[in-house]
Amino acid sequence: MPVIFHEESGEFHLYNDEISYIIEILPNAQLGQLYYGKKLEDRNSYAYMREEKLRPLAAYVAEKSSLSLQYTRQEYPSYGTTDFRYPAVTVLQENGSRITNFTYESHWIFNGKRRLEGLPAVYTEREDEAVSLEITLHDPVIGTKLVLSYTIYSDLPVIARNARFIKDRGSPVVLERAMSTSIDLSDADYEMIRLSGAWARERYIKTGKLEQGVQSVYSMRGASSAEHNPFLALKRPDTTEFSGEIYGFSFVYSGSFLAQVEVDTHDTARIMLGIHPDVFEWELREGESFQTPEAVMVYSRQGLNGMSQVYHLLYRTRLARGYWRDRRRPVLLNNWESTEFDFDEEKILKIASMGQSLGVELFVLDDGWFGERNNDRAGLGDWVANRKKLPDGIEGLADKIRRMGMQFGLWIEPEMVNKDSDLYREHPDWILSTPERISSPCRHQYTLDLTRSEVREYLYGKIAEIIRDARISYIKWDMNRYMTECFSSGTENRRQGEVMHRYILGLYSLYDRLIREFPHLLFESCSSGGARFDPGMLYYAPQAWTSDDTDAIERLKIQYGSSYVYPVSCMGAHVSAVPNAQVGRMTPLSTRFEVACYGAFGYELDLNRLSAEEKEEVRQQIVFVKQYGELLQQGVFYRLLSPFGQSYASWMCINGERTAALVSCYRILNGVNEGFRVLKLKGLDEQRIYTVSFFSGGCERIGTYSGSELMYAGIGMTGLFRGKTGDFQSVTLLIEE
Repeated sequence: MPVIFHEESGEFHLYNDEISYIIEILPNAQLGQLYYGKKLEDRNSYAYMREEKLRPLAAYVAEKSSLSLQYTRQEYPSYGTTDFRYPAVTVLQENGSRITNFTYESHWIFNGKRRLEGLPAVYTEREDEAVSLEITLHDPVIGTKLVLSYTIYSDLPVIARNARFIKDRGSPVVLERAMSTSIDLSDADYEMIRLSGAWARERYIKTGKLEQGVQSVYSMRGASSAEHNPFLALKRPDTTEFSGEIYGFSFVYSGSFLAQVEVDTHDTARIMLGIHPDVFEWELREGESFQTPEAVMVYSRQGLNGMSQVYHLLYRTRLARGYWRDRRRPVLLNNWESTEFDFDEEKILKIASMGQSLGVELFVLDDGWFGERNNDRAGLGDWVANRKKLPDGIEGLADKIRRMGMQFGLWIEPEMVNKDSDLYREHPDWILSTPERISSPCRHQYTLDLTRSEVREYLYGKIAEIIRDARISYIKWDMNRYMTECFSSGTENRRQGEVMHRYILGLYSLYDRLIREFPHLLFESCSSGGARFDPGMLYYAPQAWTSDDTDAIERLKIQYGSSYVYPVSCMGAHVSAVPNAQVGRMTPLSTRFEVACYGAFGYELDLNRLSAEEKEEVRQQIVFVKQYGELLQQGVFYRLLSPFGQSYASWMCINGERTAALVSCYRILNGVNEGFRVLKLKGLDEQRIYTVSFFSGGCERIGTYSGSELMYAGIGMTGLFRGKTGDFQSVTLLIEE
């Protein structure tokens, strides 16, 4: 069993073939962290790893003790009892104190994994896939228990962590900080990686050396945000894409978060991940409990790709769920960039008809179909078809699309409302707004209060009615603003600090209810593109709109950075029109396709405007995606060349049997009299012989090579781009045994 408790030494050893994670019960009965990294052979005690030393200005837990928590690696630290670093927990008590002392009471080891009530989390399908450990700590002064939960997967270097607080007796307390994971590493010789950016340039890769002090990424926006993703990684300075040590920390949550590393003056690195404490409070009364979201930790000695491939497999198969989890997603056509709000049924059917003739499987009607929605100033909240645009309503249009031989999908933005809407005029108190304060608009809209059951009930009724009546196959669920004036008129004044988190819980419950009624419906989450692109949403929607920026060259960076954590199968990626709507760039149709096919694939343009040659090219692209979609969405993904700071980028997908792979290489900017470059592939079988062909509206054979040749000698890139002149070019290779 991969969790052992050594009773004599008071140590827990979580391990599998790749990793070890060792916890001890300290002399003061709190929990200490001894080791996290490459697997160690089990022994009765690793107490030698704990360091104790008398130091100037240090406070100690007791007289004649050398245990100072300030200089001790801990599992779930608190502030003010000899530790002065940032804590994992802060509890405000009736007497005004924030001092806590959670000490070991008991533990439970069991096969499988417990579901988190009301929250997304990774899961198991069989009990032998993982083993879980729950350690119960107790602070009798405040009558509160703390349950730290760990799950280690049997075949993956993964540990999932969460914490649960239980108020068993006494006066109410207020949780001011309740992190999902905290771990102290024994040194700070790492570089911190984060995925940061802004709207239309989400999840760019940022790397910096750890220094003494605090380094963090965060969101206090009520969503995980386009600015920072809920993830960080620590890698050794010599770690590369394919070798070296790296720790990944990913947060399965869709709201405000904090991901932080604190390096103390003795070079211990403390990593924390959880709900951002500056926008969070939670009152616990007797008999109540609070569950933190989950953090997923990955350790790899195979470099960045090694870490990413673990996240990809775990999140694709044990976080995403339901009917569409393992299925190739339908090739879709979305009308937004070709029409925006300016459409009627005739225009939509013309666009859809051309898509169907070229092989599109799903047509998606985007914003503008409801209420008085002719721009973004009105209509949100009034989920009734605009009969001026759609005389037969959504049901009539959906039926006509289905008769063409396609499925029908619909855009909604249920969490928001315009003041120019019947819903707002009837229920102005249903938005998040602070009494006697201005309500700040964003995109002329306001956030509905999903903490309130009547608001969720209204939205469920409207959305479910549309799905039922029109037999919708796909929903694109958008959310186009962050939270301001976050106050709920349906919540007690003393509990307003709970509103941001209660909102996210309300969102999850709404998704859950719809999924239970419509288990075959394909959800795609969206938040102004990538502003809520996080593991929490992946639990409910197996794909997400990766970014509103559909330019192929910009998407190289966005999709490359996203792949640090997220699988190809979840990245919504479309071929759009040129010049591109976001950056005005002209890129070849082939390049746009060869970027977008590494994702949940579709088109975002009026195919009627293409030339006959371009239409035939689209037809061949769709045939290709249908043939190789399973490989692209479920294969093992390798990053080969980074688009950041270089003129070339490359990545590849290979199937589990290593009999077939797709490799794409992108020339971002053309060079003059360039030197020779070699592209070395990854993941192939050294002994097998592979046929290598170009994909270019069909397959042109290049030659046959052994796996060892393709991986160690590589392919000359000069020859790959022969005949392709100028910037923004791409080539895709089909590798088959």
